Amino acid sequence: MRGVLFDLDGTLVDTLADIVAAMNHVLRQAGFPTHDEAAYRGFIGWGAKTLVEKALPEAARGEAERHLAAFRARYLAHLVVETKPYPGVRALLTALEGRGVPLGVLSNKPHAMTERVVSQLFPAVPWKIVLGAREGVPKKPDPAGPRQALGALGVAASDCLYVGDTEVDVATARNAGMIAVGARWGFRGEVLAEAGADHVLEAPDELLALL
Repeated sequence: MRGVLFDLDGTLVDTLADIVAAMNHVLRQAGFPTHDEAAYRGFIGWGAKTLVEKALPEAARGEAERHLAAFRARYLAHLVVETKPYPGVRALLTALEGRGVPLGVLSNKPHAMTERVVSQLFPAVPWKIVLGAREGVPKKPDPAGPRQALGALGVAASDCLYVGDTEVDVATARNAGMIAVGARWGFRGEVLAEAGADHVLEAPDELLALL
């Protein structure tokens, strides 16, 4: 039996509009230039602190912690406004559940936010584990988080598909010994093949053929 771990942002759900709105609000309040969605696609994947650092003007990056706190507060207050599952994701999760596949989420989004988005948008899915970024645990692509998730799924790394949309996700799978599956519909789908994904999917239902 194979298990499946999913990244969250850009893989299960399209969170881009809410992230852009929150960070651009912080930038406007500080008197800094804002960015369009295309730019934010390149900022996402390494966690909130890196997102903020990339969004800030270079001269202001020394104050990243202050702006990070402002971003987190604004984003938490508007977490699921435009955010929604990608087309076909709910049907895929239903099919996987029907096959008895153990499922989990592993994200670099802060843990409390990850849990809230997953519980709000996928309340009926029997997740074995939902993990976001936590203090004391290195973020992806470090293998510490995947190892914890694999224990909860009860499968060997070599029997687990890790589905994500960025080069960070491919590296995460590689570092933990998982099968790297790229979600072409996500934020940086164009980099997945070059990053070394074992499989690149054009649509969620294509995952079923890998089980």
